[in-house]
This record gives sequence, C-alpha cells and structure tokens, in this order.
Amino acid sequence: MMSRLHDRLKQVWGYSEFRFPQAEIVQAILARQDALIVLPTGGGKSLCFQLPAILQSGLTIVVSPLVALMENQVQELQEKCIPAAVLHSELPGWQRKRVLAAIATYRLLYLSPETLLSPPVWEQLINPKLRINSLIIDEAHCLTQWGETMRPVYFRLGVARSTLSNNRERIAIAAFTATANPATQATIQRILQLEAPQCFRVSPYRANLTLKVQSVSTPSQRRQKLLEVIRAQAGSGLVYVRSRRDAEELVAWLTQQGHRTAAYHAGLKSIDRRQIEQAWLNDQLRFVIATCAFGLGVNKAATRWVVHYHAPFLMSEYVQEIGRAGRDGKTAIAVLLKSSWLDLEDHKRWQFFETQERNQAIKAQQLIQKLPQQGNIDAVAREFKGAAIALSMLHNANQLTWTNPFHYEIQSRQRLSRTSLSSAKSMKDFLSAKDCRWGFVLRSFGFDQEAVNFACGHCDNCC
Repeated sequence: MMSRLHDRLKQVWGYSEFRFPQAEIVQAILARQDALIVLPTGGGKSLCFQLPAILQSGLTIVVSPLVALMENQVQELQEKCIPAAVLHSELPGWQRKRVLAAIATYRLLYLSPETLLSPPVWEQLINPKLRINSLIIDEAHCLTQWGETMRPVYFRLGVARSTLSNNRERIAIAAFTATANPATQATIQRILQLEAPQCFRVSPYRANLTLKVQSVSTPSQRRQKLLEVIRAQAGSGLVYVRSRRDAEELVAWLTQQGHRTAAYHAGLKSIDRRQIEQAWLNDQLRFVIATCAFGLGVNKAATRWVVHYHAPFLMSEYVQEIGRAGRDGKTAIAVLLKSSWLDLEDHKRWQFFETQERNQAIKAQQLIQKLPQQGNIDAVAREFKGAAIALSMLHNANQLTWTNPFHYEIQSRQRLSRTSLSSAKSMKDFLSAKDCRWGFVLRSFGFDQEAVNFACGHCDNCC
C-alpha cells in the first residue's frame, strides 16, 4: 500500500515523500476511519483527502465554506486530469444540472454545506446506487466560528452523514482545519458525530514567520504605520481590516498616496472577487485590502507580509489570516496594529462586537420559546425569522437533536450561554502579552507542553 501511495504521490503531485503526518492520514481515510486533522496552514491538508479519493472508485464529498476555495482546488485537480466538480449557488442552472447528471463519474465533488442539503443535490446523494466513500469537512473550524449565527446548516452535517450511510457501506467523515483549540476540537467531534476518530495534531508554529504587535495612538498614526510596513517590505502582501467600509476607505486613502490596490469583501459580486484574486496572484496588485472573506480560498506561496490594520476578534481568525504569509517556507512577517490607551478605536470595536453577541443571544432565547417542539427546518424557518440560528444554538447547547438533516426535536429550552466572548478574551490577552507571541499561540491551541519556556527568538517580545 505504501508503495502504491508513493507512486501516485509522485505521479500526480510530483512529490517523492510525504510530509508528516500525511501518509498516516491518507491510510486512515482509506480504512474508512473517522478523523480529526489539525495541520498548520500550508501543511498540505488537501492532498490528504484528494489522494484517497483518486485511489478508490466512488465519490468523495468535500464540504467547503467558500466558493474561491472550492473553485481553486477543483481547477488544480482538473489540470491534473482528476475527475472533480464543484457545485455552488453562483453557478448557472444549466451547469448545476450538468454536474448532477454526471455525479457518478466524479472522484471528488466540492460543495458548501447549504448546497449539500439543497433538495436537488440531496436527492441525488441519497440514491443508494451512488457509491460514496467519505465526507470531508474542509476548514472545519468554520463550524464553530460561523456555524451558530452565520452558517447554521453546519450543525446538521453530522446527521447528514448518518442519513447518507443508510442502505450503503458506512461513510467515513474527516474534519480538516488549521485553527482549532481544544474546545473547538471537542465541538467539531460532537457536532459531526465522529466515531472514535483518529486525531492528528501538528503544532501551528512557523519558524519562518515573525509576529509583531505595534501600538498606535491615533487613526493618522495607524495609517502611517501601515505605510511604513508597505514601504519596508518587499514582495506581495495582504492588509486585513474588519469591515467593508474600512476596506473601501483605506483603498481610497492609499490610492491618494500612490499605491495601486483594491478592496476585497463579501459585498462584491463573485466576478469582481475573482478578478481581484487573479490580479493579486499574478502580481498585477502588490497587495489587497481585505476583510476575513479573503484568505481561505487563495493560495500564494510567495506572500511575504500580512498586516492586521485592526485586530481580529478571535485567535482562530488571526492564526488563519497570518497563515497566508510565508507558505513557501521563506522569511515572512505578520504585523498587527493595536490601539494604545490613548486611542479608543479598538475598544469601540470590541464593545460593538460584544453587544452584537449579547443581543443575538437574547433574541434567540426569546424565539426559542415560540418554536414548535418538533418540526421541519425549512417550514419553521419560513414561519419564524431567525429560527435556523436559534435551532443551531440549541443544538450546540445539547438541547436539540436532529432526527435527519431536515427534522429536529427540542429536548430542553434552558437559558443559552455564549462561548465566543471568552474566545474574544483570548485575542485581547494576546495583544497585551509580554512573553513570546508564538508561545501564546501554542498555548491557545492546546500545545501546552511545547509552550513551556518557548521562545521563538524573532517576535517583537522576544527581540
């Protein structure tokens, strides 16, 4: 088996050896074992499920959060002559029908969780004549980061697997992510209903990536610090902001300073986002001003620097976004600009975020009391605005079960608690930390033993 794996690795990807622990992950998936894989960005996660897919007859379903991520991976697979396809809401109807008609001919099918549970796709997938080998959840941290409030359908993926396994050989499920702390890992295992999963965890530390946090006292100083980084660093970069308005305002100002760039956010049309991505990948734009909508689906190994113009709210966002830099193994830098005690800008952002979280929890709690004890998600969502979010919050609180991907049963209606506020506290602590930045990251993601007396020697605190 290992000889065969190495042959296909060399033939399709051009690599002579696996990185640790790629070979072990591939073997677990081929053995139809459930798995939870936490590998740092640039660690070769996609190969771990693509290689098993081409070694077997039948279909591997890949659930992915972003269109760009799906399209980029499918394009790379098709260039390797691997039968792969993508389904998402932005495709024209004729193209969706063509993919569904040929579904049995593919080795990999990429789709979002919403598309997976859409009626036309689901009807094709539950056909017992269709061989399905495994269900891959790519970027699985999105289940906890976005699942409750932005993408509640994520919370139905576990029962989707059990339903798909009816009348056919058991389907394995493997969850892949680069940013999952121990609490997130436990939630992923519980929501996806992983059965005795093999767990693979690799330290997120990247020796080639320098982390720096710099204080600014005024909005004007924040802009000047950004200019300093842009001028000091060579090669391609990314600047992360927290809102669409921030992105557009910063692009307008940088354009006045003589820099050619573009704003990238979820409010753009799909075609405009693809054009910006390609312009950056092809070095027509040296850097892009982006919200968190940019990153998961875009891979440019030679990215030399990342600037967080504003601090993200969650450590998982921060680690995911700095992971865009230095994926080629060469020296790279990530600079985060934080407000000093003289500047209230960051404080106001945190306050707004926390208020939004609390208000959402209050609204969901009120709605929960009105929802029927049992029901169909689509029917209930049409009758009660926000029902899908309320049901996902109940599920996450162990007060609801899904009998299948579309029908639920409420067991309890106790008061809900929110966990993301404590996750936000970790990011705040990082900003004020006095010890090694990478040591803090290691502790945040459960690598406590490795973090003991850890000193990277090149972050702002170590220097």
